[in-house]
Amino acid sequence: MKTIVLGDTHGRSFWKLITHTEKPDRVIFIGDYFDSFDIPGPEQIQNFKEIIEYKRKGECEVILLIGNHDYHYMDGIDEQYSGYQPRLTSTIQFELKDVYHDLQMAYQMGEYLFTHAGVSSKFMNSVFGKGEWKVENIAEDINTLFKYKPLTFMFGAAVDIKKMSWLDPYGDNTEQSPIWIRPRSLMSANMDTLKNKVIQVVGHTEVSRITDAIIKDGDKNRYWLIDCLGTSGQYMVIEDDKVSINKI
Repeated sequence: MKTIVLGDTHGRSFWKLITHTEKPDRVIFIGDYFDSFDIPGPEQIQNFKEIIEYKRKGECEVILLIGNHDYHYMDGIDEQYSGYQPRLTSTIQFELKDVYHDLQMAYQMGEYLFTHAGVSSKFMNSVFGKGEWKVENIAEDINTLFKYKPLTFMFGAAVDIKKMSWLDPYGDNTEQSPIWIRPRSLMSANMDTLKNKVIQVVGHTEVSRITDAIIKDGDKNRYWLIDCLGTSGQYMVIEDDKVSINKI
């Protein structure tokens, strides 16, 4: 079974060449389909529609994760982040609403956990209660939370109110949600918890290449940062539990 994992697309159509070349059994999009600074809005929307069409053709399994640059266009979400396109809000919102059930916040595959930015054990404790969640059900719990309480994923929603005065504007806080937390806080929050139980694959924070050795447990990498389609053009391939890094 070959799985390819693609970083933040932001309207880029590289995924077409990658999927055509790799012929995968599964494709995981890490989220952020919108808000490019160099690709016109209508092209971003068309690219998203083509991703949805690709999923619905059923040529392979396609997992569509939600990023913060998708989330702020969703119905009922009253906040905007950098790159927000107010003139296209109603159009993007319509497209997202039409495919709402095709999108999800998290996905688990064996010991791999995929989200847009990463799952912090402090976030899980804050929204579910300490000891009230299990590692093997993280993706299911997060997806259910999004279904019934989508506002939980707003910027800073799960952060202790006493800490709001120093809430980092870029999401670099240990209690931030899986669409906002930054790598430093993600690793700090999970030092003695999730680090040893799951391998997290995330986008959200742009890197020049896929960073595969931030924190290790023995000989296994525990975090993969893959938001580099716009820099090096690298993407992740998982096949027979072996990881390789390919390039467009």
